[in-house]
Amino acid sequence: MNESGSNPNQCRIIVDAMGGDFAPENTVLGAVQAQSEKPNIEVYLAGDSKLILDVLTSENLTFKKERIIHAEQKIEMNDSPTISLKTKPSSSLVVGAKWVRDKKAEALVSAGNTGAMMAASTLIIGRIPGVGRPTIGAEMPSMKGICYLYDVGAGKDAKPSHLFEYAIMGSIYAREVGGVENPSIGVLSMGEEEGKGNEVSEEAARLLKNSKLNFIGNVEGRDILEGKADVVICDGFVGNIILKFGESIPKFLRYLLQQTAKKSFFDKLKIALTRGSLRKALKVLDYQEYGGVPLLGVNGISIIGHGSSTPKAIKNMVFRAYEIHTKNLINKIENSIKQYSNKSGG
Repeated sequence: MNESGSNPNQCRIIVDAMGGDFAPENTVLGAVQAQSEKPNIEVYLAGDSKLILDVLTSENLTFKKERIIHAEQKIEMNDSPTISLKTKPSSSLVVGAKWVRDKKAEALVSAGNTGAMMAASTLIIGRIPGVGRPTIGAEMPSMKGICYLYDVGAGKDAKPSHLFEYAIMGSIYAREVGGVENPSIGVLSMGEEEGKGNEVSEEAARLLKNSKLNFIGNVEGRDILEGKADVVICDGFVGNIILKFGESIPKFLRYLLQQTAKKSFFDKLKIALTRGSLRKALKVLDYQEYGGVPLLGVNGISIIGHGSSTPKAIKNMVFRAYEIHTKNLINKIENSIKQYSNKSGG
């Protein structure tokens, strides 16, 4: 048993079989792969049972029928997040979220509508007591390993207290899942010196400075890839822009290499010889490797994936959910939030 009294060896994970650009084919294939590789995970598929069974039959896959949760509705990628929760109560996403809320499952995994997934997680599963706003992060590659950036789109116009919570939750995630012993934390700002940020970042820095977290002060945009801090916190509006910019880098690098290769035969030959090494180096930027990212701050495990997720990405999303469960992350976040709330008297 872990601190919360639950069995860490039992992990029931619901895969939103209808979520994603290539659902239910990729979601079903990924879920079955995850189940076959880790039999101790109980994987469930939420969605149209007929469509799910069609994929299982056509691909000659073995999956327990009693773990198919029929949900006749589907939330589309362009549906309004909050409205769709009300108009599509029998959707795979809503049904899955209710299973987690009712403790019939530990985790929900979806590559579907990101806004709807965040809304379902926050409004149906609910927030961890004391959390003002959940956060979604990004694992940015750096010269020193990984830099965990929070928030990258769960919310915008954050308050200083929200940034402080991001730091607490991000620090726990970096330690428990990333293996960073004492994660350093920086506030994203226009300069390293105090007073370089706006009112929100300066107040967040003050809160962090007075805490026992490993706060190192302000960091700049260039410090993310240099790995100056293990965890960098910012408003979701800014974080999402950084994330989208970062996602464009591999494509731009490939473009530069193609343009260089056109200049001469020798340049083309040199690039061809290093292609394998470059592909290996850029592997850290491949979303399929980590699958999806957790929405931290909700009272259950919520993993949000890329809309174009492959079976491999879906499988790794399931594995990420299982890892978070075995690390007892929800309970550790709740205890830390409670600890700081008590100290501040709030």
